[in-house]
Amino acid sequence: MSIFWFITTLLLLHSCTPGVGMDHGIVNGKESIPHSHPYMVYIYDKYTHTACGGFLIKENFVMTAAHCKTNHLKVYLGVNDTNHLPEGIEVNAFSHESFANKPGDDIMLLKLKTPATLNKTVNIIALPKTNKEKISSNCMAMGWGWKEYNEFTPSRVLKEVNLTLLASENCAIPHTLCTKEEAGPAQGDSGGPLVCGNEAVGIVSYCIMDESTSYLTMYTKISHYLTWIHKIMNGFL
Repeated sequence: MSIFWFITTLLLLHSCTPGVGMDHGIVNGKESIPHSHPYMVYIYDKYTHTACGGFLIKENFVMTAAHCKTNHLKVYLGVNDTNHLPEGIEVNAFSHESFANKPGDDIMLLKLKTPATLNKTVNIIALPKTNKEKISSNCMAMGWGWKEYNEFTPSRVLKEVNLTLLASENCAIPHTLCTKEEAGPAQGDSGGPLVCGNEAVGIVSYCIMDESTSYLTMYTKISHYLTWIHKIMNGFL
């Protein structure tokens, strides 16, 4: 299963990830100041050699995309350079019950078997408080994924890019947010946050490319799932 989903249609839409790779994470992005995003989490399965992003929302919970789920996930906190990983933490995975290996309901919580110790390099990010909360259009995505949409070489260091959120009617799937630019997340960036106004409002899910050089990137809208999130974190599911 692709770590960063792609969509193909009869309307000449092309995949952001045609099956080959990328270079240094976040296409047309820039290198982040080390540990400037202490909520960022590197997620890796050493058996399948697949990687995703995620973000810490509580001392013992990481949020990511449901399509990142594999059998041997570990999370790595406080990472800047993936060549120098701390000890990985085992997790229990809770993907949304309506997720069906296709776009939609692409959200998962990972419960850490060893809770994080919060400090300057490991910390949490806030979530929206309600589904009706207004979202800033000035946003940022970040990750360790490919640098180009058709070259394979994952990034060693965290990269970031500023993005402008589109109006919701431009998004193809219900309960999603979207951006359309020549920059943005790529393979390996799945599960990372879309941060708008100092809150994690979206989860990197997939993208499509039209006949221009712009990419429509889709993010799971976190505020739609607040009830589900709180049930998981409170142990009711």
